[in-house]
Amino acid sequence: MTIALSPQPAVIQAETVFDAAAVARVVEAAFGPGHLARTAERLREGRDPAVGFVARQDGRIIGSVRLWTITIGGAPALFLGPIAVERTERNAGIGAELVGACVDWARQARASGVLLVGDPPYFERFGFQRIEGAAMPGSVDPARLLWLALDAVAAPTGPVRPD
Repeated sequence: MTIALSPQPAVIQAETVFDAAAVARVVEAAFGPGHLARTAERLREGRDPAVGFVARQDGRIIGSVRLWTITIGGAPALFLGPIAVERTERNAGIGAELVGACVDWARQARASGVLLVGDPPYFERFGFQRIEGAAMPGSVDPARLLWLALDAVAAPTGPVRPD
Protein backbone atom coordinates (compact mmCIF):
# COMPACT_ATOMS: atom_id res chain seq x y z
CA MET A 1 0.00 0.00 0.00
CA THR A 2 1.32 3.40 -0.98
CA ILE A 3 0.25 6.49 0.88
CA ALA A 4 0.52 9.78 -0.99
CA LEU A 5 1.55 12.57 1.30
CA SER A 6 0.17 15.97 0.51
CA PRO A 7 2.78 18.68 0.11
CA GLN A 8 3.57 20.98 2.96
CA PRO A 9 2.03 24.45 2.71
CA ALA A 10 4.21 27.11 1.14
CA VAL A 11 6.27 29.22 3.52
CA ILE A 12 7.09 32.84 2.65
CA GLN A 13 10.67 33.79 3.51
CA ALA A 14 13.15 36.51 2.68
CA GLU A 15 15.16 35.67 -0.42
CA THR A 16 18.84 34.83 0.12
CA VAL A 17 21.80 35.06 -2.26
CA PHE A 18 21.59 31.28 -2.63
CA ASP A 19 18.08 31.56 -4.12
CA ALA A 20 19.02 33.57 -7.24
CA ALA A 21 19.17 30.65 -9.70
CA ALA A 22 15.89 29.13 -8.50
CA VAL A 23 14.18 32.55 -8.60
CA ALA A 24 15.43 33.08 -12.16
CA ARG A 25 13.97 29.69 -13.17
CA VAL A 26 10.56 30.47 -11.63
CA VAL A 27 10.42 33.90 -13.32
CA GLU A 28 11.52 32.48 -16.69
CA ALA A 29 8.91 29.72 -16.48
CA ALA A 30 6.19 32.22 -15.57
CA PHE A 31 6.96 34.92 -18.13
CA GLY A 32 9.23 33.38 -20.77
CA PRO A 33 12.32 34.98 -22.25
CA GLY A 34 10.34 37.99 -23.51
CA HIS A 35 9.95 39.38 -20.00
CA LEU A 36 13.39 40.98 -20.25
CA ALA A 37 12.10 43.28 -23.00
CA ARG A 38 9.30 44.74 -20.88
CA THR A 39 9.40 48.36 -19.74
CA ALA A 40 9.37 47.35 -16.08
CA GLU A 41 12.65 45.52 -16.61
CA ARG A 42 14.36 48.88 -17.33
CA LEU A 43 13.88 49.70 -13.64
CA ARG A 44 15.47 46.41 -12.53
CA GLU A 45 18.27 45.58 -14.94
CA GLY A 46 21.78 45.55 -13.55
CA ARG A 47 20.61 46.22 -10.00
CA ASP A 48 20.06 44.34 -6.79
CA PRO A 49 16.59 44.42 -5.25
CA ALA A 50 15.94 46.22 -1.98
CA VAL A 51 14.40 42.95 -0.79
CA GLY A 52 12.98 39.77 -2.24
CA PHE A 53 10.64 37.12 -0.91
CA VAL A 54 10.28 33.50 -1.96
CA ALA A 55 7.63 30.87 -1.41
CA ARG A 56 9.18 27.53 -0.43
CA GLN A 57 7.35 24.25 -0.49
CA ASP A 58 9.01 20.99 0.46
CA GLY A 59 12.40 22.70 0.24
CA ARG A 60 12.03 24.14 -3.25
CA ILE A 61 11.19 27.63 -4.44
CA ILE A 62 7.78 27.82 -6.10
CA GLY A 63 7.26 31.59 -6.08
CA SER A 64 9.10 34.87 -5.95
CA VAL A 65 8.63 38.64 -5.75
CA ARG A 66 11.01 41.55 -5.30
CA LEU A 67 10.97 45.23 -4.38
CA TRP A 68 13.30 47.74 -6.05
CA THR A 69 14.21 51.27 -5.07
CA ILE A 70 13.03 53.90 -7.54
CA THR A 71 12.22 57.58 -7.69
CA ILE A 72 9.09 59.14 -9.13
CA GLY A 73 9.76 62.74 -10.05
CA GLY A 74 12.71 62.59 -7.67
CA ALA A 75 10.65 61.26 -4.72
CA PRO A 76 11.85 57.91 -3.32
CA ALA A 77 9.51 54.93 -3.64
CA LEU A 78 9.56 51.18 -4.22
CA PHE A 79 8.74 49.19 -7.35
CA LEU A 80 7.18 45.73 -6.95
CA GLY A 81 7.77 42.88 -9.35
CA PRO A 82 7.91 40.55 -11.00
CA ILE A 83 5.60 38.25 -9.10
CA ALA A 84 6.04 34.69 -10.29
CA VAL A 85 4.48 31.46 -9.06
CA GLU A 86 4.96 28.02 -10.59
CA ARG A 87 2.05 27.19 -12.87
CA THR A 88 1.05 24.12 -10.84
CA GLU A 89 0.78 26.22 -7.68
CA ARG A 90 -1.25 29.15 -9.01
CA ASN A 91 -4.67 29.90 -7.54
CA ALA A 92 -3.51 28.74 -4.10
CA GLY A 93 -3.02 32.27 -2.72
CA ILE A 94 0.77 32.19 -2.88
CA GLY A 95 0.99 35.31 -5.05
CA ALA A 96 -1.18 37.20 -2.57
CA GLU A 97 1.03 36.07 0.32
CA LEU A 98 4.11 37.28 -1.56
CA VAL A 99 2.52 40.67 -2.27
CA GLY A 100 1.47 40.92 1.38
CA ALA A 101 5.06 40.26 2.49
CA CYS A 102 6.27 43.10 0.24
CA VAL A 103 3.64 45.53 1.49
CA ASP A 104 4.45 44.66 5.13
CA TRP A 105 8.17 45.14 4.48
CA ALA A 106 7.56 48.48 2.73
CA ARG A 107 5.47 49.70 5.68
CA GLN A 108 8.15 48.67 8.18
CA ALA A 109 10.79 50.40 6.01
CA ARG A 110 8.60 53.54 6.12
CA ALA A 111 8.46 53.76 2.34
CA SER A 112 6.25 56.48 0.90
CA GLY A 113 4.58 53.99 -1.40
CA VAL A 114 4.85 51.10 -3.83
CA LEU A 115 4.46 51.28 -7.61
CA LEU A 116 3.74 48.32 -9.88
CA VAL A 117 2.48 47.39 -13.31
CA GLY A 118 -0.33 44.89 -12.94
CA ASP A 119 -3.94 43.84 -13.12
CA PRO A 120 -6.12 46.34 -11.19
CA PRO A 121 -8.78 43.82 -10.04
CA TYR A 122 -6.07 41.64 -8.47
CA PHE A 123 -4.08 44.41 -6.77
CA GLU A 124 -6.97 46.61 -5.58
CA ARG A 125 -7.54 44.22 -2.66
CA PHE A 126 -4.16 45.32 -1.28
CA GLY A 127 -5.06 49.00 -1.65
CA PHE A 128 -3.33 49.71 -4.98
CA GLN A 129 -4.99 52.33 -7.16
CA ARG A 130 -4.29 53.79 -10.55
CA ILE A 131 -1.63 56.50 -10.43
CA GLU A 132 -1.79 59.56 -12.66
CA GLY A 133 1.28 61.48 -13.73
CA ALA A 134 3.97 58.83 -13.20
CA ALA A 135 5.91 58.34 -16.44
CA MET A 136 7.53 54.93 -16.90
CA PRO A 137 10.71 54.64 -19.00
CA GLY A 138 8.81 53.11 -21.93
CA SER A 139 5.35 52.08 -23.01
CA VAL A 140 2.97 50.93 -20.28
CA ASP A 141 -0.82 50.74 -20.30
CA PRO A 142 -1.74 53.61 -17.92
CA ALA A 143 -4.64 51.58 -16.51
CA ARG A 144 -2.13 48.99 -15.27
CA LEU A 145 0.22 51.46 -13.52
CA LEU A 146 -0.79 51.20 -9.87
CA TRP A 147 0.27 52.92 -6.64
CA LEU A 148 -0.11 51.98 -3.00
CA ALA A 149 0.32 55.04 -0.78
CA LEU A 150 1.91 54.20 2.55
CA ASP A 151 2.04 57.76 3.87
CA ALA A 152 -0.39 60.66 3.82
CA VAL A 153 1.39 62.47 0.99
CA ALA A 154 -0.27 62.58 -2.44
CA ALA A 155 1.04 60.17 -5.09
CA PRO A 156 4.22 61.52 -6.69
CA THR A 157 4.32 62.55 -10.32
CA GLY A 158 7.08 62.70 -12.90
CA PRO A 159 9.53 60.29 -14.50
CA VAL A 160 10.01 56.89 -12.87
CA ARG A 161 13.70 56.04 -12.58
CA PRO A 162 15.88 53.48 -10.85
CA ASP A 163 17.33 54.84 -7.61
